[in-house]
Amino acid sequence: MFARKVSLKLRANSAVEFSRLLDTKVIPLLREQKGFRDEISFVSGERGEAVAISLWEGREHADAYHKQVYPEVLKSLEHLFDGTPRVSTFALGNSTVHKISNPPA
Repeated sequence: MFARKVSLKLRANSAVEFSRLLDTKVIPLLREQKGFRDEISFVSGERGEAVAISLWEGREHADAYHKQVYPEVLKSLEHLFDGTPRVSTFALGNSTVHKISNPPA
């Protein structure tokens, strides 16, 4: 399994709207993507920041999303954040929620 982490700086008073759009616009788009498994988001209105972690069956699925759909997602949310969101990728090592298979050492 593979993970994408997106971190961004929210504009003042935009945390509620960010969460609403994530729920009504972004997650439905993610569910349409091949290989998408789950989305977990963290929002702090007090600190004005958000982190969204999406889980994918493999890197190729996350890369396809990043190239084909992510630019559309950014455009729909750009009025809610400052600067450029930071995207990081990871191989999923452990999860108590998802069954994952670790590659042999």
